[in-house]
Amino acid sequence: MKKLFSVLALFLLVGVALFAEEADAANAAANGAAAAGAAKYIAAAIAVGLACLGSGMAVAKIGAAAMGAMSENPELSGKALPFVGLAEGICLWGMLVGVLILFI
Repeated sequence: MKKLFSVLALFLLVGVALFAEEADAANAAANGAAAAGAAKYIAAAIAVGLACLGSGMAVAKIGAAAMGAMSENPELSGKALPFVGLAEGICLWGMLVGVLILFI
């Protein structure tokens, strides 16, 4: 849990740094569009970061359970491994949401 908070704090610091940099550019150019651009970077970072953290936790739990089940009954490998792939898909959806936030 301690690592989760440190990773979230890192995302927050990077987002604040990007926001401050874009806000300085907005003040220099007197344009409010740059501040909205900084919010997009923060939103995309949060979307990708939280999706990857959730996916990592899911793969850790499902993978450990799948390996334990397969050690007792090797015939379960075909039934257990697709669930690990489904958990990895969460990260891909987070990346897709981040790309959509940035470019649309």
